[in-house]
Amino acid sequence: MGKDGRTLYEQSGYGRPDNEGICLAPQEALYLLHRHKIEMPGCSFDALLARFADQHNFLRSFLVYRDLRERGYVVQTGPHDFRVFRRGDKPGTGESRYSVRVLSERDPVRFESLIGEIVASRNMRKQYILAVVDDENELTYYEIKLQKPVNRRTPVPDPASCEAELVGRYGIVSVPQGSDLEASGYGQRLDDQRLVLSPVELHYLMETNIVALKRNGIPVGIAEYRKSTRNTDSELPGKLAVYAELRKAGFTPRTGYKFGHHFRVYGEKTVHSEMLVHAIGKDDVMPMSIISRSVRMAHSVKKKMLFGCVHSNGIQFVEFARIKL
Repeated sequence: MGKDGRTLYEQSGYGRPDNEGICLAPQEALYLLHRHKIEMPGCSFDALLARFADQHNFLRSFLVYRDLRERGYVVQTGPHDFRVFRRGDKPGTGESRYSVRVLSERDPVRFESLIGEIVASRNMRKQYILAVVDDENELTYYEIKLQKPVNRRTPVPDPASCEAELVGRYGIVSVPQGSDLEASGYGQRLDDQRLVLSPVELHYLMETNIVALKRNGIPVGIAEYRKSTRNTDSELPGKLAVYAELRKAGFTPRTGYKFGHHFRVYGEKTVHSEMLVHAIGKDDVMPMSIISRSVRMAHSVKKKMLFGCVHSNGIQFVEFARIKL
């Protein structure tokens, strides 16, 4: 486009400078044609849409572009799908604020790739946003962050060493009510003299040398116990790694089964849990539809939704939060 196009760039941030005019991305050209801001002789909106229809994800991409523009944002393509400027800013007068990736509700989320994109956005000082288009072409925006959960309360001292009797996959500890083991957030009461430790708790307490496990008076080592429980829970290795990381950060993880996740997590306020956390492997893939349900559940009970990813450089906690741009 010539001088008129240059005006579009300077006033509204459309396109990129190209000699005396501008070069428009397909989404920009289609939007401007749809809004009657440009004319393309011999080419209608429908014809141009059909021309780009074979491009992967194009219709969803256009819908997101249109929505962001009509919300008052200046949008340019790249580095993921779009970069979005703060309201009132545009190229040449400000910096982009968001890095936006477009997905459909049925697209798989590969956490290793997702973490890489979040890190890249953070290095560029951008907020990473997923724009999800459902099958009825409605949009939902999620802000995605890498979080390092930090508990503000005073660290709870480790409980005194004790012995546990192995019963099935569980450990039974003979301690009265109010014991330091229970006060530290471990176990559930069987009666006023016995505390039941879950497999995840028992693994952690054995690894930290707090609990010595026995079966009929014979010691059971951590390797033997781990082997016996792994066959009954394929997700156990990831859960153990995430549980240990949360405990080291001063949190109290409990089962999150009633919320459909691995853990509900207590922090400074012990009456209500603060987070729901689900452990996933480095190479795991999860449909966006499942993540959406998880986030909605967490928000409905006023909790954060985090996925603890067992990554090559330790546990990466990925927080998903619905936002209104």
